[in-house]
Amino acid sequence: MIEESYELCLDKQIELLRSRNFSELNIEYLIEELEGLNKSNERELESYLIVLIAHLLKWEYQPSLQCGSWRGSIINSRNRIAKLLKQQPSLKRKLPEIIPEAYIEAKEWASEETGMKITLFPLNCPYEESKLLDKSWLP
Repeated sequence: MIEESYELCLDKQIELLRSRNFSELNIEYLIEELEGLNKSNERELESYLIVLIAHLLKWEYQPSLQCGSWRGSIINSRNRIAKLLKQQPSLKRKLPEIIPEAYIEAKEWASEETGMKITLFPLNCPYEESKLLDKSWLP
């Protein structure tokens, strides 16, 4: 029921925008929806970065265990990040804020999966933004 009314409300706002009937728009509702969409995309970007950074750490710190699934995960994460940044270019300016947050979780994950003490990993993300997004780069 709630989902239907949500979709109906959103559809109505879209139709009002298309018909340029701005006076009937629910501005507060639209602001709330846009903010929610933006936060959702930021969380999606952070999630891909966590996976990417965790696998880059494992790749770098356990070279004898490097495998195709790690490389596949790295490639997949970079492809998804590139697609997300292409769809919403404004997210690129959020990377300097999101990368350090993602690194904290990625470091914890890599520590858990490798059995290495978390203190063996650098305090801050050792990978520059350009390296993280470079599809051919590996540490």
